[in-house]
Amino acid sequence: MKAQALSKKVTSPEGPLTILDRVDLEVGRGESVAIVGTSGAGKSTLLGLLAGLDVPSEGRIWLGDREITALDEDGRAALRADHVGFVFQSFHLIASLTALENVMLPLELSGKHDAATAALQALRTVGLEPRRNHYPHQLSGGEKQRVAIARAFVVEPAVLFADEPTGNLDNRTGENVIDLLFRMNAESGTTLVLVTHDHELANRCDRVFYMEAGRIERASPGTGRARDVRATTDSGDGSRAARP
Repeated sequence: MKAQALSKKVTSPEGPLTILDRVDLEVGRGESVAIVGTSGAGKSTLLGLLAGLDVPSEGRIWLGDREITALDEDGRAALRADHVGFVFQSFHLIASLTALENVMLPLELSGKHDAATAALQALRTVGLEPRRNHYPHQLSGGEKQRVAIARAFVVEPAVLFADEPTGNLDNRTGENVIDLLFRMNAESGTTLVLVTHDHELANRCDRVFYMEAGRIERASPGTGRARDVRATTDSGDGSRAARP
């Protein structure tokens, strides 16, 4: 994934407002990166642009060899459906669907066959198979986020975007959810882009980007805990599945 000279400007009652200012970013396949900064630094805006949920005022974005910024809205939606997963702070589960049906939804929308089998396996992976027929209001916060993680990974995304995934969880539940997120990321070889205020969490990634006033001011390597997880989940011959 690559972003080049990315800017986002909007009009406010006080006049033009620059939310992102010529941001350059490159993330390798299978890499985990964190974007940190204070509220208003532009973290979530950057994530939305990278994921194709919004369009920049200026600049270009590529996912693999596809230029997202050259696609129309339908093209971006198709790219997201095939190659992108999301985990949000507020879970974004559909209240009228069971846990299993929530995980099945992206598969059904993309026309995949045997969605129920794949969704059930994803719930089994996050330890929620016994809760498959429960509705969101019957699940705890941690269980809801685990359903959201299962839904994100069930489409086998090339890139997973996580925006403050532990923001609505207590510390212990949040740690369990993050451990699960990194484990599944490691096992799948998915690229992980994580937005967080939590510097300890950010340092588990391969690299950390620090944002201030719409710019990436600096980058540093993480502590390697996420890389350590990947090392323990590689196959016996050291190989990992290639991502698109």
